[in-house]
Amino acid sequence: QLQASGGGLVQAGGSLRLSCKASGHTVSASAMAWFRQAPGKEREFVGKITASGIKIFDAESVKGRFSISRDNAKNTVYLQMNNLKPDDTAVYYCAQAGSDGQYNYWGQGTLVTVSS
Repeated sequence: QLQASGGGLVQAGGSLRLSCKASGHTVSASAMAWFRQAPGKEREFVGKITASGIKIFDAESVKGRFSISRDNAKNTVYLQMNNLKPDDTAVYYCAQAGSDGQYNYWGQGTLVTVSS
């Protein structure tokens, strides 16, 4: 089970750190990713961190503002979001990749609302 938390209401320019904690299994050997889905839009891949710590961001809009980290001892992955913009408003989901590279495990999502 993946439990995402840390969402909330923040003003534009503010910061939030989302957490994704796994329970019942370990994530240390897995790539972990963050996705987001804004109202009325399709789910968007934000970025991921591999088991070896390589970080990849796919969404051009978040590069330079978001960062991903992991603490394997706590079985937790983080998404640090800085300089938030209203367009970042979305439900953020964490996901764990299986050995086939597919994201087989998903958290329940945490809502981030950025006010202008």
